[in-house]
Amino acid sequence: MNGSICAQSTLTGEAVWALLLALRQARRQWEAIPERLGLAFDPHGQAVVLSAADPVTRIEVRANGSWIAKVPISPAGAELLDLYLPIALTCRTRPLIVAHLGQSLDGRIATREGASRTLNGLENLIHLHRLRALCDAIIVGASTVECDNPQLTTRRISGTNPVRVILDPRRRLIADYQVFQDQAALTWLICAEQKAAQRGPGHSRVIGVPYYNQRLDLPAVVQRLRDDGLFGIFVEGGGLTVSAFLEAGLLNRLQIAIAPLIIGSGRMGIALPAIQDLSQGLRPRCRRYDMGEDVLFDCWLQD
Repeated sequence: MNGSICAQSTLTGEAVWALLLALRQARRQWEAIPERLGLAFDPHGQAVVLSAADPVTRIEVRANGSWIAKVPISPAGAELLDLYLPIALTCRTRPLIVAHLGQSLDGRIATREGASRTLNGLENLIHLHRLRALCDAIIVGASTVECDNPQLTTRRISGTNPVRVILDPRRRLIADYQVFQDQAALTWLICAEQKAAQRGPGHSRVIGVPYYNQRLDLPAVVQRLRDDGLFGIFVEGGGLTVSAFLEAGLLNRLQIAIAPLIIGSGRMGIALPAIQDLSQGLRPRCRRYDMGEDVLFDCWLQD
């Protein structure tokens, strides 16, 4: 645990989530993170962010992401703080990119035909929706939209929908997919510069970035998002998209949820250029979280 508990008794996970959402909302108004701040509930039961010196502070948060509970807190609440507080603190001076993949024991994220919806359990699905709520933008590739027709919203939890960013360099997606039609959140379609003049599918906004060697310029994608004030970025999938961000050295955190399932064939998760020796591989510091039958590996690639 990154924090310490200063009393006996209980601040529930639900209450901690409300405090994290309040912190994230307040963060969106800051240029930088204060050295210390406090999370509390006002007389009407609303989660608020205060000076850390305020006597009603329930959780004291420091700019480095550590925390101290001033009242009793449940193990579930403490785990939520450890897992989500660094994301809630994201701001202009502390941008963050987190990616997530759900996979089987043998490293598959889907069958050959792309079926993946029941690979991980409900707990991991709720975790995905929490990541969406705490991040400003969510990125997926065109193949994920084709296979899953996702909504990319926070409908399973309380929290604001992020900007939905679809990477479709060659403009192959049609307008029928939910992300282009439901208007549940702003939707950007990012493509090669030479194709950006074409009107976007449905209600999407089209943005062009450089495209060379059959790849989008991902640093340019990230910069475009940050130019619009989107500093917390969640790369949700699929495997090729997450692998491309990882290979480009753009990820701060990589989360992999492993299900107790063996598929035996199908689509692989992470795919990077071949290495000659294991010393060339990535060995990030990480923490494990139990999520129902799944195990989440939360890997820190850079601070």
